[in-house]
Amino acid sequence: MTATGISSGGVPGTAYGKRQEKPRGLGGAVAAGRAQVLRGRRGWVTLTAAARARAAAVGRVLAPVRRTFSTFGIAVTLVAAAAWVAGLMLGWLEVLVAAIVLTVTLVCAIVFVLGRFKYDVVLDLAQARVTVGDRAVGRLDVRNASSRALLPSVMELPVGSGTAAFPVPRLPGGGSHEEIFTIPTRRRSVITVGPVKSVRADPLGLLRREMTWTNEQEVFVHPRVKNLTGSSTGFLKDLEGRVTNDITSSDVNFHALRDYVPGDDRRHIHWKTTARTGQLMVRQFEETRRSHLAVLLSTRAEDYANDEEFELAVSVCGSLGLQAIKEDRGVTVLVNEAALRGDHRTRLMDDLSRIELESRKSKLVDLARSAAMAAADFSVIAFVVGSRVTPTELRSASARVPAGVQVMAIQCVPGASLGRHAIAELGVLTLGRLADLPLALKKMSDG
Repeated sequence: MTATGISSGGVPGTAYGKRQEKPRGLGGAVAAGRAQVLRGRRGWVTLTAAARARAAAVGRVLAPVRRTFSTFGIAVTLVAAAAWVAGLMLGWLEVLVAAIVLTVTLVCAIVFVLGRFKYDVVLDLAQARVTVGDRAVGRLDVRNASSRALLPSVMELPVGSGTAAFPVPRLPGGGSHEEIFTIPTRRRSVITVGPVKSVRADPLGLLRREMTWTNEQEVFVHPRVKNLTGSSTGFLKDLEGRVTNDITSSDVNFHALRDYVPGDDRRHIHWKTTARTGQLMVRQFEETRRSHLAVLLSTRAEDYANDEEFELAVSVCGSLGLQAIKEDRGVTVLVNEAALRGDHRTRLMDDLSRIELESRKSKLVDLARSAAMAAADFSVIAFVVGSRVTPTELRSASARVPAGVQVMAIQCVPGASLGRHAIAELGVLTLGRLADLPLALKKMSDG
């Protein structure tokens, strides 16, 4: 007898409960099809994951081979293997001769790249920071750290997007070889130099063996800047601070007297007036703020007609920032969707070396809005833009600046004559040469 049981509903069924009947008709066919599709998908995912894992394992095993064999070397190896198989199976003497020649060639190539590398390599850059157009020099020193002679090799040195190759002759034990090289500094950038790699390859280019000896280093090519005297930045006249209309209970600029309120600092009680009136009176002061320059540099590609305009704008930005740092003023440099470090001249110039033009959705007005939200203690804001920024955009951006803050704009147009005009209350300078910047700022302060 088969084991039967009673379900919760009192109907005979299997010992484990009520029997589940399969759905019939169209609905059953659809359900069965869905289940089959799901099982197929799970199987396919499992198969794909397993295939990927096997491919990754094979790739790790073959990685040294890929690094050593060139594409030509792999092709020669495959042809040699096929020639051996065909020659032995079919008995073709010519094919066997070809297989022997290819095999001997591969063996000779292996002999060329064999041997232990024992180098001490020093990559020395004379200056890690230079200005556009200045000469940047480096030195590569290769020494044989073993007691045995080393075969000739080649040292490859990546410099930016290119690679320099230096042949190293046969070095006796303890021998050394030195190479001096120059780094092009025609434009502002950050150039990655290194790492130095030693390369051994056979004459036919079948095999290539590399070893890395140094870390990469960076050379900062800073933009050109113009030294600005204190009189040139006449729009920043407050060396010790700028008086505002804000009233504070503690400062240096006396404003008025008022009645004492519990909690006031008793050091500010004016005792003569208190004795005369019979009521406690305290001093009020006008708040002073130290000069804080904000330079808003547009990095939006659509704001510039060409790269020359942008390079002039970066130079103007660096000149203003360095002058503020030199005079120990606060300075904040903002670009689209980022802020540069204005706490030290080197860090500021390094950051200016990295920035590039990009197509962006954010416009100058968005940059001004970000500046207004970033800090409330700016005393002067300078927009530095290209020729394609319209007067409407400049006016909209200046409208986002908090009240009481001086605003100016410098429009960089290489080759243009120095000029000054106003858009509403915004003073706009047209600058054609970096050398004209001190005179332009003097015009702005006089106007």
